[in-house]
Order: sequence, then structure tokens, then C-alpha cells
Amino acid sequence: MKWTRFGKIVALMIILSGLPMPHGPGDPGTATAYDLPGLNLGLTSFLDGGPPAGPGLYFTQYFNYYHSGRLADRNGGRALPSFAGETLNVYLFLSQFIYQSNHDVLLGGKWGLDFIIPVVVTDLSYSMALPGFPQDNGAGLGDILVGPFLQWDPVPLGGSGPLFMHRFELQMLFPTGKYDHDREINPGSNFFSFDPYWAATIFITPRWEFSTRVHYLWNTRNNDPNRSYINADGTPAGSTLAGQAVHLNFASSYEVVEKMLHVGVNGYYLKQTTDTHVDGESIAGSKEQVFGIGPGLVFHWSQDTHFFVNVYFETAAENRPEGQRYNFRLVHHF
Repeated sequence: MKWTRFGKIVALMIILSGLPMPHGPGDPGTATAYDLPGLNLGLTSFLDGGPPAGPGLYFTQYFNYYHSGRLADRNGGRALPSFAGETLNVYLFLSQFIYQSNHDVLLGGKWGLDFIIPVVVTDLSYSMALPGFPQDNGAGLGDILVGPFLQWDPVPLGGSGPLFMHRFELQMLFPTGKYDHDREINPGSNFFSFDPYWAATIFITPRWEFSTRVHYLWNTRNNDPNRSYINADGTPAGSTLAGQAVHLNFASSYEVVEKMLHVGVNGYYLKQTTDTHVDGESIAGSKEQVFGIGPGLVFHWSQDTHFFVNVYFETAAENRPEGQRYNFRLVHHF
């Protein structure tokens, strides 16, 4: 290979929940990733296939806390020496505006627009740090998300409520966030991403539902890559290209208090499908992976106001951190 690394990298862009985290120092030529943008890993969960109160304007406020004490390498082992004692805390604040129209535009689908503004606070500390260990870039604006979508009306189940509802959205992540190539953890990614998804909810019984949201991610090049990417002659790499990835959320809940409380299980899975590229060269062993699962609930104050709580415990991480995620979401329909 024509390039080597003196450290490892992260492009931390938090938009709907994923937390790509820093690389620790590695041997020259070691192929590791941590290059994916911030993704929706568990930010959405129960009853995801349709808006709770039909067409109109929705506001959603998210607070997401992520904690990790272990950064994984490509084999699922420790990326940093055990004496590093790394602790990573990330606080994510997302303000989301959704407009759902009542006008059919394609095969019965009603058009809408999704707009998300993220603010990210990062804090990475060590028991003992060495030169080359990743550093965070503090707090700042993340990368703004814009997504036009089509929402289909619920398929009715006689007089017992809906049977099925679904949506398709063309999500776009714009590189508006705070970024410094001399810091490994940044609120912004410094590249554009296209991350369309399909979301659906099926009611197994009138009180028991299953929901999923399936994304496929494409990224553009970062032409000001992190300082961790160094060519064999000591010059910085000119560009990087994060790999493509599949990521999905899944959740199932049961209505334990009628029209007031659902309780259930929620999870997510991320699998990078193509290698990261550095200066056009494919880097073997750079794919990311993680699986998270845990309990959750949604409390319905009214048909227009809903409060979600989701907890996730991660496992099977490769080329990214492994930790716990706590998500709180308030949805209001005007």
C-alpha cells in the first residue's frame, strides 16, 4: 500500500443517532475505519411507519446520550492499549421539523418534508494518553438533514384500527457541521451523504405492533481528510471516501394501557458493505459493524403529544466503539 497511518480516525457527524467514533493509534498500514457519518441508530423506534395524528406540522426534540469505555478494532478487540482507559461521552440534541401534506402525488403517497438541525457535544478522556491518540473538537453544530418523503395512508383492519402503514424518504446529509482536520472527533463530517430509507409498521394484533426502518447509505469524498491519513512519503492524504452501509432500526411494542402506554423492545444494526477508500485505494478490513438492543416505551399524553424512551446495549462492534445509548424523544403535532 502507498499510505500508512500514525493514528486512527473518526468522522463524527450526528444527525438521527449513529455515533462513529475515533480511531486509536495503529501500526503503519493497519486498515481500520471509523469513517461513516452519524446515522440514525435507534433514534426512531415504535410506531415508525406513520405520523401519529395524520397530516400537518410536527416538531420533535431529541436528547441522546452515548457512553463508551471501549473502542473496538476490526476484529472486535481493543483498538487502544488497555492502559489508555478511554472514556467517550457524546451528547446529541436534535430539533426536527416535519410537514406532512394531505395531497396524493404518487400511487396514493402524500408528499412531506423532513428537516433536522443537530447540536453535538463530544467529550473524550483518557486515564493515560499518548501522542497520536484521537482528540475531540468540543461542541458545535452538526450536519443538517433534509429529506423529502412520501407517506401512505394506513391500511385499515376493519373496525379494529390500522393493519399496516409505511413511508419512503430520500434523506440527504449536508456538510454544514463544525469540522477541523486536526481533530479526530468532529460534530461535522465534511462530506455529503445520501441515506434513503423505508419505514413500516404492521399491527400483529390491534395492541401489538412491529416497526422497522431500513436505510442504505452512500457517501461522497472528503477532500480535507483527517490528519491521521498519511502517505508513505509523509505527505497528508488528499481524499478519503467512507464506505457504503446498511443500517436498520427495529422495534416491537404492546399497548399495556389503552391509548396511553406502549412498552417493548427496540434495537438497531449497522453493517458497512464496501471498504473505505484513501486516495482512491480500497482499504481492506475497514468495514464497521455494531448491534444494539434494549427496552423502551412510548407514553401518549394525547393523540398530538408523545414521549419515547429507548435504551440500547451494544455488542459485536467492529471498527467502532461499543457502549450504551439512551434516547429521549418528544413529538408534538400542531
